[in-house]
Amino acid sequence: MKSEVSEMGSGVGGGGGGNKYGSLNLTDLPQDCIATVFSFTSPRDACRLSLVSTTFKSASESDAVWESFLPSDHQASIPSSLSFSSKKELYLSLCENHILIDGGRKSLQLERVSGKKVYMLSARDLFIVWGDTPTYWRWISLPESRFEEVAELINVCWLEIRGKIAISMLSPMTRYKACLVFKATAGAYGFDFQPAEVSVSIAGAEGCKRTVYLDAARGLRQRYQIVPRRIGLFSRSRFLGLQAPVPPAPAGGDDQYPKTRGDGWLEIELGEFFNDGSIDGELEMSVMEVDGGHWKGGLIVQGIEIRPCL
Repeated sequence: MKSEVSEMGSGVGGGGGGNKYGSLNLTDLPQDCIATVFSFTSPRDACRLSLVSTTFKSASESDAVWESFLPSDHQASIPSSLSFSSKKELYLSLCENHILIDGGRKSLQLERVSGKKVYMLSARDLFIVWGDTPTYWRWISLPESRFEEVAELINVCWLEIRGKIAISMLSPMTRYKACLVFKATAGAYGFDFQPAEVSVSIAGAEGCKRTVYLDAARGLRQRYQIVPRRIGLFSRSRFLGLQAPVPPAPAGGDDQYPKTRGDGWLEIELGEFFNDGSIDGELEMSVMEVDGGHWKGGLIVQGIEIRPCL
């Protein structure tokens, strides 16, 4: 890229080509013209172009370039308490750090390469069946959570979690995936043998459903055929010390098991959605385990993240 742009900068049709109009040196163009051209590239290209010359560096770091990489509605989302010396600093800050929006019920961040928007809906922004009943769920604070509160599952036989976000908030022409972000306590139970049903769809429409397991260790047990002692409330195996056979692995493969994120939390993919920019309404995501009647507990839910597929 650098060599290609260097050749462009040294002259168009120049050298010994005999161009009767002479050569055009791009560095002789007004800087705002160069910045306009750079604004049609990408953040990565703008950083590469800054290495070509001092003129390109000045143009590539201008606010006009980095404004074009930011979401068009970013000014409405940035708290007035935050200030940045340039649009580039703002862009890089949003890539590295999330900001809380909607009264702290959501977080916003940017995907570094594309500048596409990444959201997380907090547990308080989700619909959790029995979520306000202390017998079944309780609300606690954790220092490692980005939100003020997270939801800890105490004990339920009906697990239902739903989240919604306006499709207009998402970046257009972008394929998104939604993931439940959670942790398991040391005493978590009831998730190792009973799968959950997850889905992503336009609200009011039938979405594509699939089966996942919320037990992070189950993937390892399945891979190595380790047969654990079954632990769970009202589980006969728990009291008699019997071992249950490992059920066959679901057909979806490793994406049906939780994965550890860079921030230390776990996530399980719920599904994908392509926003072509022409759809109104809301995107709905769900996690349900209501068929088995098994009691379960020990999950800590931080929220649901909606991010561009890489």
